[in-house]
Amino acid sequence: MVALLCFVFAILASPLKSRTRLEAENAALRHQLIILCRQRHVRVRLTNNDRWFFIQLYRWFPSILKVLMVVRPETLVRWHRASFRANWRWKSRSRGGRPQINAELRALIRRMSIENPLWGAPRIHGELLKLGFEVAQSSVWHSRSPRHSRGIRHRAI
Repeated sequence: MVALLCFVFAILASPLKSRTRLEAENAALRHQLIILCRQRHVRVRLTNNDRWFFIQLYRWFPSILKVLMVVRPETLVRWHRASFRANWRWKSRSRGGRPQINAELRALIRRMSIENPLWGAPRIHGELLKLGFEVAQSSVWHSRSPRHSRGIRHRAI
């Protein structure tokens, strides 16, 4: 909705812009295209004539500064990918919570569950407490067999 309002205001304001300012914007954009076409597969380097052109254009029309950015499409895609990676890295960060059980303790819980099929999670939990392992009963229940883990597949031991 906001973008639509900005678009409407831009259309309403476009007749109020001076014709020379619009021509200056077009000249700047055309010159940027010329620079990009001239140096297609290498890093964009501005010559002294390019710099002079942009400086004079800026001196005559200071509002043209927002158009004076030479960016290759690959650079823009790289920026978007980096932003996407940073966003997902932030979303998938560790938020604390209960610490995970290490693999050796998980293997011990499974072995106890397989060797003693009548033992449930409370009994295995009690035996682990006697052995000196501090683990919650719910963690024992989730670790005792692959079918009880919350959709997480573990290797058979």
